[in-house]
Amino acid sequence: MVRKLKYHEQKLLRRLDLMNWEASGGNLAEVRALRRYRVGRREDYVHYKALARAVRALARRLRDLGPASAAFRARCAAALLEKLHGLGLVNSRQSLAVCESLSAAAFCRRRLPCLLVKLRMAQNLRHAVTFVEQGHVRVGPEVVTDPALLVPRAVEDFITWVDASRLRQKVLDYNQERDDFDLAA
Repeated sequence: MVRKLKYHEQKLLRRLDLMNWEASGGNLAEVRALRRYRVGRREDYVHYKALARAVRALARRLRDLGPASAAFRARCAAALLEKLHGLGLVNSRQSLAVCESLSAAAFCRRRLPCLLVKLRMAQNLRHAVTFVEQGHVRVGPEVVTDPALLVPRAVEDFITWVDASRLRQKVLDYNQERDDFDLAA
């Protein structure tokens, strides 16, 4: 026979259901997304899901407005689409249908390591996350060490290596673009 659990053990295992672990263990799709996009903290992904859900709800509310408020609906829809396009979450500013299909994966694709892979500054996401955490990457003048940074479209062109980075020196040596002044420094 198994002994009765102590109070602190009951408190720790309160939300755990050992008989039906698949239902209580979390979402398998969420775990796949965390692995695919190398999201380090689950709280970030939960936050992305909440943001996507809020955008979808807003798009539904704008779609369901009556014909009396057509001008207001058009103005708000254009502002929402412009904001989402500026963040890089949607590709077109045509209709609210793209907002209604927005997912948390769109937020994950705008994270800095994903953009490093897209810009071919890293071979895979694992290396990209390591480069960001070690401080080899800057966005504009700021050195970034947080891989959860969401990069908007306007700032995407300013992702570069840090000037003192060994990776930058290796890339310049490989491309034979390293300046003689850099050699002395």
